[in-house]
Amino acid sequence: MRNFDIVIIGAGIIGLAAAFRLLKKSPGLKVCILEKESIFAAHQTGRNSGVIHSGIYYKPGSSKALNCINGYKLLLEFCNEYNVSYEICGKLIIAVSENEINGLNILYERGTENGLTGLSVISENEIKKYEPHAVGLKALHVPQTGIVNYKTVCEKIYAELLKEKVCINFNERVTEIKCSSDEVSVKTQSETYSAGCLVSCAGLYSDRISELSGMKTDFKIIPFRGEYYRLRDESRRLVKNLIYPVPDPEFPFLGVHFTRRTDGITEAGPNAVLAFGRESYKKSDINFRESAEILKYSGFRKIAAKYFKTGFYEFYRSFSKKEFVRSLQKLIPEITADDLIPGGSGVRAQACSSDGTLIDDFLFAENEHIINVCNAPSPAATSAFSIGDTISEKIISKLK
Repeated sequence: MRNFDIVIIGAGIIGLAAAFRLLKKSPGLKVCILEKESIFAAHQTGRNSGVIHSGIYYKPGSSKALNCINGYKLLLEFCNEYNVSYEICGKLIIAVSENEINGLNILYERGTENGLTGLSVISENEIKKYEPHAVGLKALHVPQTGIVNYKTVCEKIYAELLKEKVCINFNERVTEIKCSSDEVSVKTQSETYSAGCLVSCAGLYSDRISELSGMKTDFKIIPFRGEYYRLRDESRRLVKNLIYPVPDPEFPFLGVHFTRRTDGITEAGPNAVLAFGRESYKKSDINFRESAEILKYSGFRKIAAKYFKTGFYEFYRSFSKKEFVRSLQKLIPEITADDLIPGGSGVRAQACSSDGTLIDDFLFAENEHIINVCNAPSPAATSAFSIGDTISEKIISKLK
């Protein structure tokens, strides 16, 4: 039995940031991070597109809005202090049809309520000043948006945690969790750990950890794969910075878009197709047990029935490069299939409730000894230090 004040499950950016912010508030605590992979940031964090989100999309007063705005500030402070390269390049959200203009205006209002300054709705001609190859009826220019490499951010956090004597154990998959009146014990395949408080930042497995810990929660993680293409080197001239469509308000996804990364690569995507496994990064990756679990879940069946056409279209576009290109051409008509080469992919851990609701906000669940980050999709990376503050305050309260 190894004893700690806090055990954190998951060495993605949220788990690392939670430990970092906690030790800023309460130095000297004994902290252990358990990670089932051999490296940190192996899944959602490491496959992130690298956007520093401004907070333009999120309902004012929501957990996403509050944490994104605060997290944005804390992220830039961290990058400045620890010499992490980033760029505040701004982005355009483009309305390509009349029925999208109202959505653009709603985003402008949300951004203003969330405290963003310098937002501007620009005309068709003004779009060309920012993105010469893009088209649209109107666009919203968001100057606060930026780009960073979140793996590099994690590398810096990791190094700082080691200086603080944080125990970070890799290849440790949690198999059992037990709570007593004064502590929680966490068993892995090789060790048992005890702590006054357990924090789960397990991402794709947050529902599994809830089940292991005996917490009653009404959600299940539904994995959605996001697939990217990359622009060939000679085609990068088509995109200067970031170009987004007006998102569908029915879904917690932003639609296929163009993102310039800090390494100079420009990505196009992602789509949002149901993944047949929590780590199914390829179309051929099928986990039959996890697929059956998804298909049996009442919440998923309700979503599938309600949004069948949209889901079918996402599958079709996933297999049809021609259709993927057609979606991108709404923003940049010049782009062709020859401009694109296959890129990477990621899997988004999307929490779904039993009534068929795709949970759109960050979601936490807790009891006397456990804090579970149940739902933390985008903009979780931007929000990580703020979420870390929220977690650390909860931990300090529990330890008292």
